[in-house]
Amino acid sequence: MEGGSQVNAKSDVVVIGAGPYGLSAAAHLNAQGVNVRVFGETMSFWDRNMPEGMYLRSPWEASQISDPARSLTIDAFQTAMGAPVSRPIPIDRFVAYGRWFQNHAVRNLEQRKVAEIEKDATGFRVLLADGETARCGRVIIAGGIAPFAASPPQFKGIPQELASHSSEQKDLRRFRGRRVVVIGGGQSALESAALLHECGADVELLVRANGVEWTWQRPWLHTFRPVGVVLYAWPDVGPAFISHAVARPNLYCRLPRWLQDSWRAKSVRANGVGWLKPRLRDVKISCGLAVVSAAANGNRLELKLSDGSKRSVNHVLMATGYRIDVRKYGFLSESLISAVRLVNGCPVLGTGFESSVPGLHFLGAPGVYSYGPLMRFVAGADFAARQVARSVVRARGKTVGRRLGAALQTRQTAAVPPARESNRKREPQSAGL
Repeated sequence: MEGGSQVNAKSDVVVIGAGPYGLSAAAHLNAQGVNVRVFGETMSFWDRNMPEGMYLRSPWEASQISDPARSLTIDAFQTAMGAPVSRPIPIDRFVAYGRWFQNHAVRNLEQRKVAEIEKDATGFRVLLADGETARCGRVIIAGGIAPFAASPPQFKGIPQELASHSSEQKDLRRFRGRRVVVIGGGQSALESAALLHECGADVELLVRANGVEWTWQRPWLHTFRPVGVVLYAWPDVGPAFISHAVARPNLYCRLPRWLQDSWRAKSVRANGVGWLKPRLRDVKISCGLAVVSAAANGNRLELKLSDGSKRSVNHVLMATGYRIDVRKYGFLSESLISAVRLVNGCPVLGTGFESSVPGLHFLGAPGVYSYGPLMRFVAGADFAARQVARSVVRARGKTVGRRLGAALQTRQTAAVPPARESNRKREPQSAGL
């Protein structure tokens, strides 16, 4: 017992999170025989924070969760289930795939909540919400993006009944017959607007930019191999040609910082996938507009826009993306997070996604500053999992080697009797007589 809580034996690694990155890392560590504990709820963000009816924007090949043999694919999942998965991939089917993957590769998952992580002289102390304390040598954070949801300051203090982030609305059918403004110009905003329209809501989409940008306008450029393989790498993240650098994080991280920043901005800028465009044919899209102010008026929200016009609506849905800041991970102690070197909320990561705190690793979107925009997509999970597993195994081997060397040295010293040492010291005197 420690401080009234149960303390379990020390593990090599603790993984926090059970989304695509957490599951991938755990699968690779399990296959290497690492003593690992995994905490989290399987695919919880995808299941709870994505509106029903949505689809993955990523292509098939870039939507796979990673295992060492690359055998637990979506193709294997649909074969095992005896039910095909459509393209684009529905979110609910992706969640089911993640749970199937976990059942095969990460059976040691503990669906428990982590309350706090601290570092001490012997490693890390992981306090669980139920009072148990787990100790480990390394911690891998794959906590997802839910804490990073970003909302415009104009809506600060507005009740959630009148304005909410898109990640807070799972069932959009509740807005049937109501007037809703959707803010944003990315895939989430565009698809939310389409879903609201299909649910029977009166929808207007406000886009700050002067127009909506679309990808995959000409699908054959991506799918016709003689052309596609030249223009786009397999994850299809980023513009033509740039996507090849994005798909190679070890190369990307060696580019000049100004070039990394430029290509990252181009690769994650707000846009929609071409297959969504027909569903927005009857949705009002107002470009070049932003909300200047918002005020609650009973059960309605009064908006003033940048062109001087006004809107009176039942609800504003903010599909305004995510702003990475790992300080928002509430389970990281103040002393621990203050020791992590950050740039604009992102940890600066070295080999194996290790932060400036030895033994503390960050996977997923927090890795975007160090390893590029691929880390914001499921496609980055394979690279991240292989790198962190390799780093953990290498570090464990060095630790075991040091311990073995120290043990052998101790045994050799203990094996020499004191009397014999005394005789050896006297031998030169005898020889000189």
